[in-house]
Amino acid sequence: MDFFYSIVGFFASGGAFMYPILVVFAFGVAIAVERYITLTLVTNKNQVVWKKVQTLLADGNFEEAREVTSKDESTISQVLNMGLSLQGTVRRRDEIEIAMEESMMEIVPRLEKRTPYVAMSSSIATLLGLLGTIMGLIQAFTAVANANPAEKADLLSASISVAMNTTAFGLMVAIPLLVTHTILTAKTGDIVDSLEMATVKALNVFSRRAKRAVEA
Repeated sequence: MDFFYSIVGFFASGGAFMYPILVVFAFGVAIAVERYITLTLVTNKNQVVWKKVQTLLADGNFEEAREVTSKDESTISQVLNMGLSLQGTVRRRDEIEIAMEESMMEIVPRLEKRTPYVAMSSSIATLLGLLGTIMGLIQAFTAVANANPAEKADLLSASISVAMNTTAFGLMVAIPLLVTHTILTAKTGDIVDSLEMATVKALNVFSRRAKRAVEA
């Protein structure tokens, strides 16, 4: 309970700027949680689909692979289905590759959607903390100017201590949000890398099958 009361006292003594920082923190956390859940689901779905489709591609069952990807809504299915839909009708590898890259260009922005807001929340929290401290210092020096000379030192130190609370709280909010943004960015990068890997492997299978068909 003492810890709880100390947190409440710390927040209450920080002044009005503590509330917008808290709102920014809530906004950043909401976005971060939504993005983390979404990216985790995307990763899991892609892994399940790729295990199934990779086996079909290796066996040359393109028709079955095309059917699997056309019925699935995962990001990896969207990319692979673009290539599978052209496999057999287009001989040139680069034409299939361009089509799959076009699909990737549509998917990547959806994966990165709203993630920058987490970093933005971190920056805003820091700036609000600094602004709150500056405003608090201005008020403190204004109050000290009219105070009794004997009380000026004590009053100034107490006012500065209170004003610094907003900077401390802003950093307490900004640092976790910044770390979270890095994690989300890395998670998005892993998904994009896995999509590129699947694209290259699928293209290699298409090329080998086309070469065998020509030789035959």
